[in-house]
Amino acid sequence: MFTDAQRQKQRQGRYGTPRRQYLQDLVTRFQGGKGSKEQIVAHLANFAYDPFNYDYFRELNIVELFLDCLTEPNERLVEFALGGICNCCPDSQIASMIIACEGIPLIVACLSSHVENTVLSAIVSLYYLCTPSTEKEILTPPVIEIMKAYAALECVNVRFRNAAQAFLDRHIQGKSPEQ
Repeated sequence: MFTDAQRQKQRQGRYGTPRRQYLQDLVTRFQGGKGSKEQIVAHLANFAYDPFNYDYFRELNIVELFLDCLTEPNERLVEFALGGICNCCPDSQIASMIIACEGIPLIVACLSSHVENTVLSAIVSLYYLCTPSTEKEILTPPVIEIMKAYAALECVNVRFRNAAQAFLDRHIQGKSPEQ
């Protein structure tokens, strides 16, 4: 459920931690190496679905933290970070941050992950990030071939097929080859 300021105040209660402070505490714990990075990034990713938190995400550089995690060898960390990116990238300001921080190649690289949730989050993130200004970077022959392969596979998770087909329908179908 999406939150507004009044609902957040009610959920916080008299002695609860304000949302901004809670997110800041998570970022500080992540940067200080206190606690499981996987768990911290998973918590941050869970807050990424709600537009109420997007100002905090921008202010606290949480999107950049997610992008930094995409280069880590820990597949679970990548999975959770890309899940967070996927949850918040439909927001135009956050999408601009991802693009400005050169996040598209990092996301494209995740299309070849062995972790299903990582691949699904990559497909959906690229679906939202592909705009006229990013088409040349996203709609490359390798990406298109990967999307076609996922859309055609019978044995793969139906969510892959549907997400890849939605990507192709939105960004490829109906375009002439010279576009």
